[in-house]
Amino acid sequence: MRLFQKSNINFMGHRKIAYVISTVLLVAGLVSLFVRGLNYGIDFKGGSEVVIRFEKPVDVATVRSIMRQANVSGMVKQYGMDRSLLLKTDFQGNTATLKSLISNSLATNLASNPAEILSIQAVGPSIASDMKMSALKALAAALIGILLYVSIRFEFKFAVAGVVAIFHDVLTVLGLFSLLGGLFDYMPLEVDQSIIAAFLTIAGYSITDTVVVYDRIRERLRGQKPSDYERIFNESLNQTLSRTVITSGTTMLTVLVLFFFAGPAIRGFAFAMFAGILIGTYSSIFVAAPIVFDWQRRSKNPIKLKGA
Repeated sequence: MRLFQKSNINFMGHRKIAYVISTVLLVAGLVSLFVRGLNYGIDFKGGSEVVIRFEKPVDVATVRSIMRQANVSGMVKQYGMDRSLLLKTDFQGNTATLKSLISNSLATNLASNPAEILSIQAVGPSIASDMKMSALKALAAALIGILLYVSIRFEFKFAVAGVVAIFHDVLTVLGLFSLLGGLFDYMPLEVDQSIIAAFLTIAGYSITDTVVVYDRIRERLRGQKPSDYERIFNESLNQTLSRTVITSGTTMLTVLVLFFFAGPAIRGFAFAMFAGILIGTYSSIFVAAPIVFDWQRRSKNPIKLKGA
């Protein structure tokens, strides 16, 4: 199946509008990061995660109120079946003490609905700090590797534009997590190890889509004059549009299924993937390629094409 077989969209002509949209998204996200910060999971801030199973279905708001009265503040949400709840709390004391607090509070306030604590996972502040630093190192290593790979395969202009597009994608999704984090119980959007995995996946997906666009541009630039660059960039983007839309669309459908049906434990990851693929597709067309085009227009040196 092939879509947009005869599309003739003037992408380069609309690049300044795209720059404005990207700038607004990035600024809004960065302001939110400085003002609101991020809703970190216990992986990165320390705390405890408790799975509780009740004999009968229970109201989440009721359990949340009971935990607040017991000085075990945190997030409570459904976990799997309707009789199981997941409690995420900043409590960093002894797990036996935490278990006793929760059990006694539930037994006192919900005597007619006995509860059983299935598991308690605790992360100390030092371990959380180490995990956060390891995550940052992983992201930095991925970006450096991508920069080197695209530099070898194409030209430095292409590599820099590709990495700028990746930063654009990751920072925009991170901004969304800051803006929306903690606002919805069914989707708390906590930043934990699974979200870092999503960011790394987004970076890989984004550069893969960008490389496809770069390949087509490189093929069509051979032997062409600089005055023809705008036409060539537009034609190359139109020719890869069908592949981009079909690939991204089918992947986003899969991620949407995960978001709605895989349960709360994976909902944040699915949201990050959906937003990242959508923004990554946009940046391949309206960020990476236009940056190369504008850079080249201001450069006195023609683009040096490397072999495939």
